Amino acid sequence: MMTAYNTYSIHRWLLFSTMFLLHWPLLSYSQQQTQKKNFSRQEIVAWCIVPFDSKHRGPAERATMLNKLGITKLAYDWRDSHIPTFDQELDALNTHHIQLQAFWLASGAKLAEERGVEETFKFLKRNKVKTQIWYLFFPPDGFDTMPQQLKLELAAKAVGYIGGRADSLGCTVGLYNHEGWFGEPENELAIITMLKMKNVGMVYNFNHAQQQIDRFPEFYPKILPHLMALNLAGLKKGDQHIFPIGEGDSEKRMIEIVLKSEFKGPIGIINEDTHPDAEIGLKMNMFGLKAILQSLGYKAEAATYE
Repeated sequence: MMTAYNTYSIHRWLLFSTMFLLHWPLLSYSQQQTQKKNFSRQEIVAWCIVPFDSKHRGPAERATMLNKLGITKLAYDWRDSHIPTFDQELDALNTHHIQLQAFWLASGAKLAEERGVEETFKFLKRNKVKTQIWYLFFPPDGFDTMPQQLKLELAAKAVGYIGGRADSLGCTVGLYNHEGWFGEPENELAIITMLKMKNVGMVYNFNHAQQQIDRFPEFYPKILPHLMALNLAGLKKGDQHIFPIGEGDSEKRMIEIVLKSEFKGPIGIINEDTHPDAEIGLKMNMFGLKAILQSLGYKAEAATYE
């Protein structure tokens, strides 16, 4: 025989179960929202801290600085003067337990004449390095007057060469937006579609997105399936300068779009024009990123910057 107490208990249990089921999707979304580990300090990638450093740190000094900041990944940008120290850089990174997340590479259409191309692949091969290659194609003279199909074929030929050599070493290639025709996402997507190479994708840079701010919500879902890495910076509409993260008027909304997407790849912070001293520049960008993460409700990730 059911008592009044038992009836009351059952009603309470049914009420609790109903409320839990109604709110379960919200709880799941909240948990999912805070699981963007690629935005945490231990996962972010330092970028543009080699030539953009007034202290001209060498490989060991740079790795020590990254340890001090709690950064465990480096995307290596270089100039011809750094070629002799490629191996020293890798040795320093390994000693300090820092991952070589990516290796910068730029070339024109005549790749056989590019010293940097050959030196890069020699370095990767002799050290058996498997990493991302962030590739920028510099179009030749007269490129702007060419028909679109010819532009695509010329750029695709260069990318295909880089992609093929990278694939033989177990490396991937990310097309790097850097203003101009090659820096337009639609053109990069067209190159990727033309080549159909599994190891070729894209790297998107906020620091070269000044003319693409308003279009970002439109093209981001299109590049997402090919996105290998994304580098953050502060942006202001109508201004070509690069600002620290959090000091622009556009990057917060763009970061929110990325956070709410399925992207789980590397997130970089860039020191170009942030501060002459790379260490201070990285600190400024970490401070700004932390504030944006907090304001958007990603408190677990923000807490890693304490």
